[in-house]
Amino acid sequence: MNRRIIAPFLFASLVLLAGCLSAPLQTTGGEAGTDATTISTTGTGEVTAEADLAVISVGVTATADSADEARGTVAEDVAAVRDALTEAGIAEDSIQSSGFRIYPEYDYGGEERELVGYRAVHSLTVDVAPDRAGEVIDLAVGAGASEIRGVQFTLTDETRDELRSEALTKAVDSAKSDADAVASAADLSITGVHTANVGGSSSPGPYPVAFAEDARGSSAPTELSPGPVTVSATVEMVYTAG
Repeated sequence: MNRRIIAPFLFASLVLLAGCLSAPLQTTGGEAGTDATTISTTGTGEVTAEADLAVISVGVTATADSADEARGTVAEDVAAVRDALTEAGIAEDSIQSSGFRIYPEYDYGGEERELVGYRAVHSLTVDVAPDRAGEVIDLAVGAGASEIRGVQFTLTDETRDELRSEALTKAVDSAKSDADAVASAADLSITGVHTANVGGSSSPGPYPVAFAEDARGSSAPTELSPGPVTVSATVEMVYTAG
């Protein structure tokens, strides 16, 4: 076979192999006027761990003939909820107000709307260890909370930072593995990192759902079953090769 035919054929085969591995080979101008070959790859890493934080959303509501009366009733009920939680050993700074509203309520059954009273709503969030989430619900409801608006099982900032670092390490390892495979197929070796871009981290899908387990009566304690939380990270790497 003619050598002028073999050389283009081999080059085309290498480019095709690199494209299949999603790590394109590129040639760019170097600082000294020479050409540099680069390999671009994308890596993703995931780390899964048990939730170490439960965030409970609690609502306290009251209705009254006047806005001030509704406000006063809600204030008393919120104080009772706070007292019940702190007496159980929950830190005061773990109980935060997340919303407050007072608004009129009307009856629209007649020809004209009729004011029937006022509703006050005070929302709280309570941060505790996951194994205390059910206890917080029972204490809050028993002390006067009107609603439990949801329980979110998630991660503390410290844990999330640790898992993100692990996920980034896995993402870089994945990207480097692809780059090594492409370089080897092209009879090259990775010589360094040209650029690196870090994507955001996330927890895929919704947070684990809390399920009430086997509540056989009003006196049964609330038991919740949290699931694991997954943190993912993505990196875009460009390696130099020679």
